Amino acid sequence: MQQPDDWIPLFPLKTVLFPSGILPLKVFETRYIDMVRDCMKNNAPFGVVLIKSGQEVGAAAEPENIGCLAHITDWDMQELGVMMLRTRGGERFRILETRVLPDQRLEARIEMIAADSIIPVSDIHVVCAKTLKIVIDDITTRGRAELGDEFISPFSDPIQLDSASWVANRWCEILPIPLAARQKLLELEGAESRMSIVHKYLQQHQII
Repeated sequence: MQQPDDWIPLFPLKTVLFPSGILPLKVFETRYIDMVRDCMKNNAPFGVVLIKSGQEVGAAAEPENIGCLAHITDWDMQELGVMMLRTRGGERFRILETRVLPDQRLEARIEMIAADSIIPVSDIHVVCAKTLKIVIDDITTRGRAELGDEFISPFSDPIQLDSASWVANRWCEILPIPLAARQKLLELEGAESRMSIVHKYLQQHQII
């Protein structure tokens, strides 16, 4: 586990990564290509954080306080100077302190946030899980019809419909909500809280 005194590289983005989520990335800035290479060399993750203010390119952006570790699971460089990554979300963390390197890359000293507790399957979980399975099956069927063997699922494997945390996090990723709302869901303690909000959203929009 990451120690509080360790500094980790940050990748501020206009997206929110959740534990066990899949995040494809196109990396082309030299500073981030160097960062990715260092992470792969040391078999280490980097931190994905939502940008609070600023941009993805140029001067260092101001990040939100809570982010998620990203583990590189696959990479390719078909075009010179452009790395295509596939990353998977690890544990959440809280930023204690940040520093800006000379190349305008951010690093942070962090503390880890405990993983969601395992909770019993509830009626809310069951209906959200069943509906999520329909969504996953539909995306998979359409993707395979269009791309064949080249289709790569946007959902982490294995599918864990019996896990409240996994189900809640996948819904938090795909619901058409503002980034600020997605960030608040990431910050919530416990899958039960996230699942309750997801369930209410699905009901309000007559999805369930």
